Amino acid sequence: MPESASILKRELGVFGATLMGLGSILGTGVFVSIGIAAGISGPAVILAIALAAMVAVANGLSSAQLAANHPVSGGTYEYGYRYLTPELGFVAGWMFLLAKSASAATAALGFSGYVLNASGGEGVSVPLALAAVAGLTAVVLGGLRRSNIANIAIVSITLLSLSVFILSGLPVALSAAGSDRLTPFFPVENPVAALLQGTALMFVAYTGYGRIATLGEEVREPRRTIPRAIIVTMSVTMVLYVGVAWVAVATAGAAGLGAAPLEVASRAFGVPGLPQLVALGAIAAMLGVLLNLILGLSRVLLAMGRRGDMPARVGRLNASGTTPTAAVVVMGTTIALLVLIGNLKITWSLSAFNVLIYYGITNWAALRLSPEERLYPRWIAGVGLAACFFLAFWVEWRIWVAGVLAIAIGALWRAIVRSRGRS
Repeated sequence: MPESASILKRELGVFGATLMGLGSILGTGVFVSIGIAAGISGPAVILAIALAAMVAVANGLSSAQLAANHPVSGGTYEYGYRYLTPELGFVAGWMFLLAKSASAATAALGFSGYVLNASGGEGVSVPLALAAVAGLTAVVLGGLRRSNIANIAIVSITLLSLSVFILSGLPVALSAAGSDRLTPFFPVENPVAALLQGTALMFVAYTGYGRIATLGEEVREPRRTIPRAIIVTMSVTMVLYVGVAWVAVATAGAAGLGAAPLEVASRAFGVPGLPQLVALGAIAAMLGVLLNLILGLSRVLLAMGRRGDMPARVGRLNASGTTPTAAVVVMGTTIALLVLIGNLKITWSLSAFNVLIYYGITNWAALRLSPEERLYPRWIAGVGLAACFFLAFWVEWRIWVAGVLAIAIGALWRAIVRSRGRS
């Protein structure tokens, strides 16, 4: 295979990579998962968001220095192979595929929910979500440049709606600061468990920064671009999340947020047209998440196909060297199958367990960097490693049992594929 057909073109700078990260983060996490986590943690979801942000920062810095030193598509799948063992590298890739496919399915279902809520329709949530998956898979098949243009439009609409939401709701939230909407702050029953489960679920809302790391072959000057893009992305996201959550809980109460928390909260602000603007921002954000996840998932599957952990067909690019066509189609199909579950809480919880295991391995790999490769203190990766594995088992027990079984199934799959490859 000629080199141009095996190496992706380096087209993105800091701005473009940051947009990819924001497009992946500012979506399901802020428009859907805040409502899910608030239903578990109550007003303490605000604290859960802050705790999740601290863990995400440690993971982001670990991802940044790994990607800067090993700038190839595949993220922790590749880092596990290079710095740990082939088995742990495979587990990371497998967990990424499962976690982000579930996140993408949640985004598609969230998109359809907001569309139907805004239009007054009902009964076609799953078909509408499937249509979104099919449409954005077609966009990604068109190449990175076209995807990047769509991403700029989506992120711009999302940032506008979130900024207006915070500014419009701030006076209402300040006047309600002493109200019973924020008390009791912790759930009466099992407050620690509720807080930690909420933290685990909110952690997933930050993990779009990993999208930047999976673009290792597609950014210019990766050692400079990747760390800067991740840090800028995380800084913007943390400010927005804390502001949005506080305003939403203070105005509508944790119990009343539901599956469309920001639209529900915006109705209390008394600003004409704001619920419609929030719905538009949510719809755009869900599409942005779905777009970026299809991109990221296909790049990891591409890397796994190249190494022989997946069928060789998914490890090939198109003739222009810009798109792993088979990998994109496979991941689009996988997301569509998960959409058929039709339950936001289940798909988001599945994503939480799998992604925490994935980033635990990320931090483990970062601990193995040499002093010359290291960009940040070693203890940061240690904190990230401990936090990820600790939080993973605070999701509902049925979810983490399913996740452990998925790891075993993945190991069996790898053995079968490699055996056929040797034959």
